Amino acid sequence: MFTTRPELVGTHGMVAATHWLASAAGMAVLEDDGNAFDAAVAAGFVLQVVEPHLNGPGGEVPALFTTADDPRPRALCGQGPAPAAATIGHYRDELGLDLVPGTGFLATTVPGAWDGWLLLLRDHGTKTLREVLKYAIGYARGGFPIVDRISTTIDMVRDMFAEHWPTSAQLWLTGGAAPKPGSVLKNPALADTWERLLTEGEAAGPGREAQIDAARRAWSHGFVAEAVEKFVRTPHRDNSGRDHAGVITAQDMAEFEAGYETPLTVDLPGGWTLAKFGIWTQGPALAQQLRILEGLADRINYVDGVADADTVHVAVEAAKLAFADREAWYGDSADPGVLDDLVSREYAAARRALIGDRASLELHPGSPGGRNPILAAHVAEGRGVDGLKDPSGVGIGEPTVSPTGESRGDTVHVDVVDRWGNLISATPSGGWLQSSPTIPELGFCLGSRAQMFWLDRDLPNSLAPGKRPRITLSPSLALRGGVPTMAFGTPGGDQQDQWQLCFWLAHVHGGLNLQEAIDAPAWHTGAFPGSFYPRAWEPGRVVAESRLGAETLVELGRRGHDVLDAGPWALGRLSAVSQDPDTGLLRAAANARGAQGYAAGR
Repeated sequence: MFTTRPELVGTHGMVAATHWLASAAGMAVLEDDGNAFDAAVAAGFVLQVVEPHLNGPGGEVPALFTTADDPRPRALCGQGPAPAAATIGHYRDELGLDLVPGTGFLATTVPGAWDGWLLLLRDHGTKTLREVLKYAIGYARGGFPIVDRISTTIDMVRDMFAEHWPTSAQLWLTGGAAPKPGSVLKNPALADTWERLLTEGEAAGPGREAQIDAARRAWSHGFVAEAVEKFVRTPHRDNSGRDHAGVITAQDMAEFEAGYETPLTVDLPGGWTLAKFGIWTQGPALAQQLRILEGLADRINYVDGVADADTVHVAVEAAKLAFADREAWYGDSADPGVLDDLVSREYAAARRALIGDRASLELHPGSPGGRNPILAAHVAEGRGVDGLKDPSGVGIGEPTVSPTGESRGDTVHVDVVDRWGNLISATPSGGWLQSSPTIPELGFCLGSRAQMFWLDRDLPNSLAPGKRPRITLSPSLALRGGVPTMAFGTPGGDQQDQWQLCFWLAHVHGGLNLQEAIDAPAWHTGAFPGSFYPRAWEPGRVVAESRLGAETLVELGRRGHDVLDAGPWALGRLSAVSQDPDTGLLRAAANARGAQGYAAGR
């Protein structure tokens, strides 16, 4: 089969990420006898610098991992909650909002990436904070060559920066224009912030763990939290078309700590076990899709590495059912017992029976355990149908997929496996340069993940102080025969667990290796409400890469799908690593779409 680059194979260590500089930094740490967690943290901080339109220090990080000593999957939760003053009463009743804006201060949750990465480093890494952070500081201080998409993103919001967000214009515009691709971009204010955090951390003494904890406190109890609270008091323009002050305080930041939780695990055919984040996230949607497709294995077919029309059809219909359930049942306030019902084989069989030979045009949540589904009014009344444009014309919530179907990114991803058997998959995001105005003395902006909450009361994903938004961030980890085997994931918002389904079907059912499975033609559906402002959806829409073949696209249309040809190489930014415990061989692959993601290893 043709592949865009080889599947890497080695024995020392593998890193796969959405930007080559992050992969290189992670590999440098592995070469310096760091482990997979050291490498992931180094790569994660580099991604905050070199993909600032896709993640930043004000964002969040969820990760799944296993250690060489313990094969049980663990989940690192670096997702901050809604601030104490982020209430439905304030947003809806006092400010008159129907949706949480997609940009600006009202969309801010407590930043979680710093504490998440440092907690992982302290508990499972071996390096000091300075040893892993030096790569990111170097790029922030000395500069890095920007990719096309950074220029395009800045250009999209250039007028908003110039008119409403002057601190962002100062950092990201050059002579009032977006910097050109290939030009060198620096962020000395961010480098200074990190250096100060390091200095305050190292003042705690020579102990590695003590230094890391002190740097965590310097962020959440010190100058960073103080600067955040002060800056958000000044109202700035957001997606609502109005100026709003933020509600986050230094106290909100002081009360947050990243933590660990037990992920969802589901057993699948072939001895596989899939680990995903739990019901407060989008993660179970991949498990639900695979459960539904268990009984349709005879309809999943690959010819020369390409899925046929029936494969795409049943996969799309399974996705519609899983994501309809996401709308009704997922969230941080979900019924604690609903997840077991959602991923049960009995429930999957009932959902599978709804898949026919024609495309469904209905949003059809189920009734797990006999519960009655309730949808947000925005969804139940069809207000988001075909509403793809930002009605305010001010900014963007998350630029996941363009109107032409092209994958724009929105997030980053990194996978690492080392020679000792440590394995991690992380999908950092948030704090994009287009999220909210830059805090000038810190060199970064706050995130906008709160836009994923609903302003209806008593829903699983209703806005409430201390609750986490139903994130689309969805790293994956798989075991085979109980042995940690593979870490994988992709940026892509609502598409993450659909593009990962494409990868899984190609690898597990189609027999393709990691790189072949990533390169295989992909697809997704937009037939359910988006998680990002303005919460739009298109019943019947299937976005597909043309390499599936003209006959396949025609056949999908004949079955009632509204097919959008996205071009040959447009969908997904997957990466993956794996380990074979029998041979000791490590493998890695990364997405070639966009000419940015790379794997490194030996």
